[in-house]
Amino acid sequence: MKVSIIPENCIACGLCQTYSNVFDYHDNGIVKFTDSKQLSQTVEDDTDIIQAVKSCPTKALTLR
Repeated sequence: MKVSIIPENCIACGLCQTYSNVFDYHDNGIVKFTDSKQLSQTVEDDTDIIQAVKSCPTKALTLR
């Protein structure tokens, strides 16, 4: 599955990192991928990642 980040939607609430260590934060608090500087990343199906995407209150994360 492919996860994308929309940084301008992020409010740095921290939920995504709470659910999955795939996500981390820049110094300004905006979400990023832990091991990539890209805004999209292909990841294996993982219920924690799916929960992180679904829990984002501002839809800063999308899933395909």
